[in-house]
Amino acid sequence: MAVRPLTNVQTGTLGGTLCSIFVSITVDDVVKTVVLAALGAIVSFGVSKLLQGR
Repeated sequence: MAVRPLTNVQTGTLGGTLCSIFVSITVDDVVKTVVLAALGAIVSFGVSKLLQGR
């Protein structure tokens, strides 16, 4: 299945959506996401080791 190129309307819509998303993302949001992802990975690893009976 070939990928068809985007039309001008689709490109404009995509560009506007991405710009509005990037403006609303702050450094605090990124830091919070990284911390929560790391915490989730640690908890997941701990639970898997606990369930294995280590």
